[in-house]
Amino acid sequence: MQFADIQNIFFLLGTSLAVGLLIGLERGWEKREDIEGSRVAGFRTFALLGLFGGVSALLAEHLGALVLGLAFVAVAAGVTAAYVVNVQRTNDASITSLVASLLTFALGAVAGLGEVEIAVAFAVVSTLLLGFKPQLHHWVSALEGKELRAVLQLSLISLVLLPLLPNQGYGPWQALNPYEIWWMVVLIAGISFVGYFAIKIAGTRKGILYTGLFGGLASSTALTLDFARAARYEPASAPLLAIGVLIACATMYLRMLLVAVLINAQMLQPMLIPVAVMAAIVYATALCYWWRSGQKQQKTKSTPFNNPLELKAAAGFGVLLALVTLLGRALKVWLGTTGIYMLAAASGVADVDAITLSLSRMSQDDMLPHVAVTAIVIAAAVNNLVKGGMAGVIGGRQLGVRVAVPLLVASLAGLFAVRWPV
Repeated sequence: MQFADIQNIFFLLGTSLAVGLLIGLERGWEKREDIEGSRVAGFRTFALLGLFGGVSALLAEHLGALVLGLAFVAVAAGVTAAYVVNVQRTNDASITSLVASLLTFALGAVAGLGEVEIAVAFAVVSTLLLGFKPQLHHWVSALEGKELRAVLQLSLISLVLLPLLPNQGYGPWQALNPYEIWWMVVLIAGISFVGYFAIKIAGTRKGILYTGLFGGLASSTALTLDFARAARYEPASAPLLAIGVLIACATMYLRMLLVAVLINAQMLQPMLIPVAVMAAIVYATALCYWWRSGQKQQKTKSTPFNNPLELKAAAGFGVLLALVTLLGRALKVWLGTTGIYMLAAASGVADVDAITLSLSRMSQDDMLPHVAVTAIVIAAAVNNLVKGGMAGVIGGRQLGVRVAVPLLVASLAGLFAVRWPV
């Protein structure tokens, strides 16, 4: 056996041992007050189980997979026997340590088979699940029936239905992609879901702040629609919801810059100033609203989200997105190649990501970067107008004024700051 092979074996077995030590550390600390010998498995036992899993996996590579299966059965039998004796003595029927023991052996075996990253990652996740027992039990006990149903529904539409949809275009000009449309449905449903729990956990003011920030990283249009709908049913929450919308819109500018620069680094210089100007105006307005809302010391504790997952509203957004996508493609076909700017304006009605990606790639070939930047800013300005109108029409006058005015000012400032190509 060569020295490199010996090193690899030491590394794999060391990882298996480390997996057991990590899980055993949490289990040992959890049972630290128990009398010595009364535990089903402690710190040392878990470490040895992880190492045993690694050794069994290495032996299985030379002697066959049956060795690993028999070793797992032996561990399961031994740990189960100890568990039965412990239940008879203490009346503690919890099988957490039993399952953790079997999982430790399995993860040790995964490490022994060479999948070190997977073994370590799931060992860390498992240890966190074991260590956060009080918090997890508190969350479960505080979970309402509608919230549990929302978790199951979100899992259904994202993990079951989404992968089944075809990822290709249908209809006129192949403009309708079922996968992409349903992905947006999942996205808006997820934003509503996250917003509900963020507000419930952190309170109305801070929850809306966090939701706006992360919503802007995903889809500021989807968040605007969701918050506008919430403002319709809870008009008193419009000032706080406007903060979330503006934060999401300002974050969208930074996301545009990041996407463009990742594709073509030459986009940074011409795009930095207009993006910074638009983001500064909208962020400053949101912070001003935030300060004023704190000065008023609103005592209401009601959340603008009555349901953690509004599937009907999310599906309605999917239909709206499909119609806008089809309209945008029709404008492109009917008008031909009349200009990048007209295309950018049409694309900005629905979304800015697609036009940002397309123009950033084109700027690597036969398009000047500042031409692409100008078109992207136009798309962002049009998108701002759409979101401002959406906030006013759906959310009402209070939300509309607070959102539309700063977005309009930011759009004009961005268009003024951009270097217009001749």
